[in-house]
Amino acid sequence: MTIIQTIILAIVQGITELFPISSVGHSVITPYVFGWKLDPLFLKENFLPFVVMMHLGTSIALIVYFRKDWAEVITSVFGSGKNSKKIVMLIIIGTLPAAIIGFVFEKKFLDIFSNVRYAAIFLIINGILLYVGENSTRRGRKSIENLNYRQAAVIGLFQSLALIPGFSRSGASMTAGFWMGLKHEASAKFSMLLATPIIAGAGILEVPKLFKPANRAILGYSIIGGIVAAIVASISITLMMKWFHKKEVNAMRPFSYYCAGLGVVVLVSSFFIAH
Repeated sequence: MTIIQTIILAIVQGITELFPISSVGHSVITPYVFGWKLDPLFLKENFLPFVVMMHLGTSIALIVYFRKDWAEVITSVFGSGKNSKKIVMLIIIGTLPAAIIGFVFEKKFLDIFSNVRYAAIFLIINGILLYVGENSTRRGRKSIENLNYRQAAVIGLFQSLALIPGFSRSGASMTAGFWMGLKHEASAKFSMLLATPIIAGAGILEVPKLFKPANRAILGYSIIGGIVAAIVASISITLMMKWFHKKEVNAMRPFSYYCAGLGVVVLVSSFFIAH
């Protein structure tokens, strides 16, 4: 990796992690689009920890943006607020499916992590999911505290789709939130709250690998990537929450078109262009 490649990937990460267009899919597709000749060993051993470091940057942006919500969540553990305690349980239950599935099937997901065709195919499917999800649900009325625990588990199960490159974590969880009756803004907010523990857990597992002696060379680049991703993500989350606040109808449609279109272009080109 070079510093320029790191900054480009971090900018892409900071945008795509929060908008429903698959950050992992874009992390796979971006080197392909720019024609980067990345070391196969780096892709196999270091790319995932490198990407997770950038995810940690976006999680910092999320914590800062939702600092009041997280303060309520943390204080509710020691207080008596009924709604806040319920939200804590909803976040825990919504986090468990992705944590369990990721732990059990980690190696199998790694096998497709650097395959641009798989990423393109799943990006197309993600676009279809966003479109169908938006159009098959009525306008939601629920706030987060109105969810029941089964509905939180369903949203968490959809979130686990993001373990596959091309599927958007926020897109899948927000779409499931719509189906569970959440308002668009509430669904986006719950999706962002679910993101923080998942990203933190991935960081605990993957980032220490960057501190091994053999990986010290990319540690500096990873830190820079995390900082840039945090800055870009702080802008992205503000724009996204404003978008979903204003758009209670067809909020997902532009993202569905984008994912399907990009996936088709990358998939078709992969059969004709040798990188």
